[in-house]
Amino acid sequence: MSKKMVILGAGESGIGAALLGKQQGYDVFVSDGGAIKDIYKQELAVNHIPFEEGQHSWDVILNADEIIKSPGIPEKSELMKKVREKQVPVISEIELAWRFSRDKKVIAITGSNGKSTTTALTFNIFETAGLKAAMVGNIGLSYARQVATAPADYYIVEVSSFQLDDIKEFKPNVAILLNITPDHLDRYDYKMENYVASKFRIAMNQGPEDYFIYCKDDPEISNYLKKQTIYSTTIPFTIMEPLKQGGFMANEQVNIQVNDEPMIVSMYDLALKGKHNLYNSMAAGIAGRTMDIRKEKIRESLTSFKSLEHRMEYVATVRGVDFINDSKATNVNSLWFALESMENPVVLIMGGVDKGNDYSAIQDLVKEKVKAIICLGVDNAPIREALADHTPAMVDTSNMKDAVQAAFKHAAKGDVVLLSPACASFDLFKNYEDRGKQFKEAVKEL
Repeated sequence: MSKKMVILGAGESGIGAALLGKQQGYDVFVSDGGAIKDIYKQELAVNHIPFEEGQHSWDVILNADEIIKSPGIPEKSELMKKVREKQVPVISEIELAWRFSRDKKVIAITGSNGKSTTTALTFNIFETAGLKAAMVGNIGLSYARQVATAPADYYIVEVSSFQLDDIKEFKPNVAILLNITPDHLDRYDYKMENYVASKFRIAMNQGPEDYFIYCKDDPEISNYLKKQTIYSTTIPFTIMEPLKQGGFMANEQVNIQVNDEPMIVSMYDLALKGKHNLYNSMAAGIAGRTMDIRKEKIRESLTSFKSLEHRMEYVATVRGVDFINDSKATNVNSLWFALESMENPVVLIMGGVDKGNDYSAIQDLVKEKVKAIICLGVDNAPIREALADHTPAMVDTSNMKDAVQAAFKHAAKGDVVLLSPACASFDLFKNYEDRGKQFKEAVKEL
């Protein structure tokens, strides 16, 4: 009898898991409490995978041999309470994907901010070196779909804390932890220590033959490392001091020192600008060196990389005003990094679904750099309360076209209009991509 696998949630990761499970001979059933996108329904039908939407069949779910849980389903849900009560084994899609790609090299990247950029940059390094690599996870295709449909030799995987919560044996050859700042605390009983522990699960199965690359300047990471043993080979990166091994800054140059082979790139030659991107570039460069990629290839990639769509993406210059799309900035820290990298006066478009954000962290930067805030959301009260006293002008808008026009009105030649919402997008948009695309459309119409 083939093992019964139930997949909860039919987004990209759930469909990928279904395809891989079916391919590996499992008896697969997909269940989603909401509506499933037509494109995914067609895929399930073509592959003869039974599914349901708008409901959960308890008898089928609770009789599974194994459940693959979508990262979006909280443990507090009625569904998960029943599953845990019945003690059905639950894993995440990345655990399933790793099960069938463990003989390949896996580079896993997590952190509260910069994951997508670092994942894309790391992938670019491997691709530039001519290796058969795939960029998967929270970015692009799901890891499981890639393993099922187009296997690679190297998987560069962006992983979230939610995905790490349900791993058992997942063991990346290289784990990168970029930073840890408050995010998604509602999923961790509002306890920072629970969120930190979740992020560190990326290294929990690693051994001495694996690498753990981490930011030495991050206080949450440093404090955790004082209390917990990491069994893999640790490689830090920092902008504060020179290191014998790892990534560091000296004389305005990025130094990557791995396996006694120094590699140096001027910070002015890096394709990605801003302090946060020094960290991202170091992390990606170190990952490349642990896999013995030649220094020339890493340097070539770090200096020519094009940034991601919706992440500090230059859109256009209209009458001397630059428009930047940072729609992927869905928390306060991402917005902080965006503002920190700005050198010209900013008209900031922000707002959306507030995840219990503490805007006080950006008050000083707003005071220093922002000449107007255009609020874009159904409820802008928290932003008004925290930031109205720190900027000369604040305007409420409820759609992207109005927001862009209001921003343009407040901008002068040489200014930057920055869409960096610090919030989720679901009040007015399908997702952050939809929000970013509408921004770009509205800019074109000016």
